[in-house]
Amino acid sequence: MKRNKISALALLCIGGVSMTAHAAEPYNVTAHGSIQANTLFPEGDAEINAKDYSEKMLGNWYGNLGLYSKYVDAGMRFEYLQHPLPGFDTDPDFKGWGIPNIYVTGKFKGVEATIGDFYEQFGSGFILRTYEDRPLGIDNSIRGARVKINSVKGMRFTALGGSQRRFWNWDIDNNIYGADLEFQMADYLTALNDRNMSWSAGASYVLNEQKNEENPVIVPGTSYKLNIPKRVSAMDFRSAISGTDYALSGEYAWKGSDPSAGNGYIYKPGSAAMVTASYFGSDWNVMLQAKRSENMAFRSRRDTKDIYSYLNNMPPFSYQHTYALAAMYPYGTQAATGEWGFQGSLAYNFRRKTPLGGKYGTKAKLNVSYIRGLKTEGETPLFHGYTYGTDGPRTSFFGMGGLFYEDINLQVEKKLSRTVGLNLMYMFQKYNKTVVEGEGGMVTSNIFVVEPKFKINDKVTLRSEVQYLMTNDDKKDWLYGLVEVSVLPYIMFGVSDMWNVGSTGIHYYMATVTGTYGSNRLMLGYGRTRQGFDCSGGICREVPAMRGLQLSYSYNF
Repeated sequence: MKRNKISALALLCIGGVSMTAHAAEPYNVTAHGSIQANTLFPEGDAEINAKDYSEKMLGNWYGNLGLYSKYVDAGMRFEYLQHPLPGFDTDPDFKGWGIPNIYVTGKFKGVEATIGDFYEQFGSGFILRTYEDRPLGIDNSIRGARVKINSVKGMRFTALGGSQRRFWNWDIDNNIYGADLEFQMADYLTALNDRNMSWSAGASYVLNEQKNEENPVIVPGTSYKLNIPKRVSAMDFRSAISGTDYALSGEYAWKGSDPSAGNGYIYKPGSAAMVTASYFGSDWNVMLQAKRSENMAFRSRRDTKDIYSYLNNMPPFSYQHTYALAAMYPYGTQAATGEWGFQGSLAYNFRRKTPLGGKYGTKAKLNVSYIRGLKTEGETPLFHGYTYGTDGPRTSFFGMGGLFYEDINLQVEKKLSRTVGLNLMYMFQKYNKTVVEGEGGMVTSNIFVVEPKFKINDKVTLRSEVQYLMTNDDKKDWLYGLVEVSVLPYIMFGVSDMWNVGSTGIHYYMATVTGTYGSNRLMLGYGRTRQGFDCSGGICREVPAMRGLQLSYSYNF
């Protein structure tokens, strides 16, 4: 259903599920909401984008409004995506408009019941994570019912059931059921409180039921129909303990036999394990993580390979960069095949009046990400040249395959005077473009970033960036420059240029002006953007090159 008629009741309840305000009195109702509109007036550019835009205005527009009281919350979201921004129209089902999210939640003495559309995450999301990410175009909410119980001391329980959203459809033949139980042991063991310690333990279960067999899976080149399981179970176990200066956690998940288009229709179960350790000193802290996952792509529709029908999410083990050139080659988690991932960080604060701290002190942080594939043993079994119907490749738990991604970056933040600050970063990166994008080989690069900041007066600040990416691979070297002027608290001007100095010589320029007044924020920009990938949480969406006038407006109340 791509269009919905908005009734008088709907107009009273339009809202977003992310609002958290609550009224103190039973009959005192408060309203909160937001408007977000991202618009592009595109221009064809044969040099970087051969597409002839037939529409003069494209945009993704959202409106939320929620009503909140002591015992009942209600909300609804309106979306207009009939003419989506470039990159969101790769699937024609993405287009549409209407009210895809509506819910009512009742609350009484620690018990919360929701009917409608909701988002949920169990643990780290190994077996269940539904969420909305508008820059990626993801909204995989569940439409059904959920109960949360927090009335028992030290215990939290969640049970849910429903169908997952895929664009403007909810397939009632594909249902998800789940339960999560978590204990806070400090509420039972007073010795933990005496030592300023906390300890949590939890377990989750998810059942993915797919009844629809209108399109049976046939082994290519044969008449053999695969015996696909209608129900797939997944379980997750986790525990975490922390003190005043340390934290330790571990999590293990298992998924039953789940043949799908993403894994080549193999019958091998999936698994994931992750451990995290952190230590906090007076001037420093360190964090270490390790993760192994195999065949853990868990989708509500097994015939898809895209990013829109995931029931779960595998935590990314690559540093999430904000600098433009450092984020040029973002890593996407290989959930379907599997990977070994390691991540660590060490932060140190050099105090004032020390050799490296100087007059104002110095902050330094080292981040390391290292991700490899799984080592296979012997040849992958095939049936008529395909993995269909087999158990897939054999692997050993500790065996590691080829390099997928490597990132070592050092960041330094230094205040030079009361009005001048300086951020520096060096980054070494190896990016397996073939693994992430399907072709391109290994890209090895060195990236340098210099970011000075100047405080002109109490209201005016100047920030600039100079970045350089050196590589002999892909499109060779890149140079990036940015100048940004902020006039607090109302307006900010920015001009930037990303220049491919190694291969094409193309400039990707952008000029923006952003105004803020109260809860209103308006951004107007013009420029060109390069083709690439937008990644968040290990999930990546391909973004086409484009040029034109950009307009973004948001309002919260």
